[in-house]
Amino acid sequence: MPDLSRGAARKIPRWPWWWLFLTAALFSACDRGPPLIQREAYVFGTRVEVSVWGESAQQAGQALSAVLAEFDRLHRMLHAWQPSELMALNDAIARGERDIAVSPELAFMLRDAAGIAARSDQLFDPALGGLIALWGFHADEFAPRLPDAAALAALMRTPPRMSDLTITDNRVTSANRAAQLDLGGYAKGYALDRAAAILKGMGVHNALINIGGNVMALGDKGGQPWRVGIQHPRAAAPLATLALRDGEAIGTSGDYQRYFELDGRRYCHLLDPRSGRPAEGAQAVTVLIPPRSGAGALSDAASKPLFIAGAGQWRDMARRLGVDYALRIDSDGVMHITAALRERLTLLAADLRIEVEP
Repeated sequence: MPDLSRGAARKIPRWPWWWLFLTAALFSACDRGPPLIQREAYVFGTRVEVSVWGESAQQAGQALSAVLAEFDRLHRMLHAWQPSELMALNDAIARGERDIAVSPELAFMLRDAAGIAARSDQLFDPALGGLIALWGFHADEFAPRLPDAAALAALMRTPPRMSDLTITDNRVTSANRAAQLDLGGYAKGYALDRAAAILKGMGVHNALINIGGNVMALGDKGGQPWRVGIQHPRAAAPLATLALRDGEAIGTSGDYQRYFELDGRRYCHLLDPRSGRPAEGAQAVTVLIPPRSGAGALSDAASKPLFIAGAGQWRDMARRLGVDYALRIDSDGVMHITAALRERLTLLAADLRIEVEP
């Protein structure tokens, strides 16, 4: 294992096979019924895997191809530092343009993200793309260095917020030219919702969609639930497993996914809009969203403010976002978990102290 104690950079990982436990989904010769059919790709800067159960190879193959094509379309549409519709919007905002035309789909996403941002007191803030770039996280690989102090101070004097945006029909105006949109904390969840809609529209009702740890389940696997694993933030092993029900989505944010270490200190990509610096005080957050419209998008976005919020604030923040199923591992390795999620979780790790929250 490389030494990350001084000046080492953390490359965006390709998610290992053991991360996503398909305990209830793995097909073997002794299983009765149709096989599990899976496809993998690398998109949104992470490994994605889509699994279909109970359909013919032809139907499953067509559906899986359609889903992966949709992921590629969204990746190209929403890329935050390569040419894309989102980058074109950011460039127009930076030039001071007003009443900028966007596609109906992007307008929908921005309105939805802005609503979540408002409910989270802007702790979920996709307008901080400029800040993310300053910290060096707009790259497939990032160097272990701190941002320029003067540039950081200048940006934080009038920090951009999603509340700076006015979205009317399919047109966007920003009151702050420093607003640079980065939907990296929302897009994977939105893609889950799109994948679920495509699969259902093509007659597939039993599937598991995994986008770098953002997961949605459809139906089941031959009468057995899809069972997924939650990553331990400090060990190469699972923390717990969870049986997902039809239409449920989970999202995880952690300081172990995109980060660098400098002089023995970890700097993660989850930035606190209040300070302009990487959030501290948590190692990981996982949320589960029951079936509802936009469950995938909410599961992705909601984990961020729960990660950033302080130890005394995260539970109230979860309530404000309508999240009943959540766990947060603090910087001391203590797992704080809501009673609702504790009833559903099968814990595998024995090294964490557990505190159940009402």
